[in-house]
Amino acid sequence: METDSETTKKPKKTPSRARAPAKRNKEDLKNQKEAPRQGAEEHTEKRAEKPAPAVHEEPKFKKPDRYFEAVGRRKTAVARVRLFTRAGEFTVNQKPYADYFSAFELQRTAEDALKKMKLFERFRVSIKVSGGGLHAQAEAVRHGLSRCLIKFNPDFRKRLKRAGFLRRDPRIKERKKFGLKKARRAPQWAKR
Repeated sequence: METDSETTKKPKKTPSRARAPAKRNKEDLKNQKEAPRQGAEEHTEKRAEKPAPAVHEEPKFKKPDRYFEAVGRRKTAVARVRLFTRAGEFTVNQKPYADYFSAFELQRTAEDALKKMKLFERFRVSIKVSGGGLHAQAEAVRHGLSRCLIKFNPDFRKRLKRAGFLRRDPRIKERKKFGLKKARRAPQWAKR
């Protein structure tokens, strides 16, 4: 008699990845090595048709301009000045200086050092200025330009110093004190 367990047993299926590879004869392997692959000739012809890649030339970089750099200060304004040896324009914060310093007096203050040395047209000037007001920024530009000119030619020092362009003006806003309204202004006091 057959039991239920024998009739209900199902044959085990092997998973697809666990299948054994098909056995090959030694002769089949020899024939496969000797015979060229199909389409191999076409593949080599395609390679021959492609032109050889052109020799890659390195792009020639433009040699950067030589420049002198200095920092000028006045109150809380800071000007980072670059004086390039080639002729060019005078820019402040990437604008022409006449646009940045709209008042004629401020323009004159900014260009004073170059005009004093009669070199205004000779250099390209690039300035980044921050902090302070426009007047302090113009004086910071003058201070920085004077320092750059000395790096360019140390003989300029005497004339620039005599004009007062090399002195870092130490006058800054005095700090407020506690118990007072401002740095020195006391609260109003009534006698009676």
